Amino acid sequence: MPDIEFFHSPNTRSSGVRVLLEELGVPYRLHVLNMRAGEHLEGVYRAVNPMAKVPAIRHGEAVVTEQAAIYLYLADLFPEAGLAPAPTEPDRATYLRWMVFYGSCFEPAVIDRHLKREPGPRTMSAYADYDSVIARVKEALTPGPYLLGERFSAADILWGGALGWTTGFGLVEPAPVLTAYVERIRSRPAARKVAAEDAQLAEAQQAAASA
Repeated sequence: MPDIEFFHSPNTRSSGVRVLLEELGVPYRLHVLNMRAGEHLEGVYRAVNPMAKVPAIRHGEAVVTEQAAIYLYLADLFPEAGLAPAPTEPDRATYLRWMVFYGSCFEPAVIDRHLKREPGPRTMSAYADYDSVIARVKEALTPGPYLLGERFSAADILWGGALGWTTGFGLVEPAPVLTAYVERIRSRPAARKVAAEDAQLAEAQQAAASA
């Protein structure tokens, strides 16, 4: 199987993909981008992702960008890890829903709310309204412990990271069901490993910028 090349910058949306790779237990080649220095804007990386965003992966001839697409691709690529329900399993529908709900509803709703922007007419809005979005997330995590009930999946890695940074920065009210879920995901060995290594990478980049 071709190598997985992973383009990453510490403490960004790509951190979740790094956690996923660790949970999958597969080898990968790490390409660290210093976004403070604008490396993501240079032509070398734009050839990988013209949008100049992380994360991105390259697997043989395939290049995958966008968070949800990367999660879906990797979890399906390694089914033996059990992080994605098979297409024939009933849980697949719920799994796909929450993979897509993050980018199509949750993040736009949170950003609009933070910037005090109206979502637009309900017939045109992708997410309807902020309160409905948050209510659906809370419902999905009750009783838990994961989005698929007792089954941990790649969707939990995506949502654990997303809810961690949005509640941490005050973009989403840290309701008990959300904070408990975030801590549950952060306590996993893969998440702890990536958090420690990302902290070292960020410190090194900060030191380089100050030199």
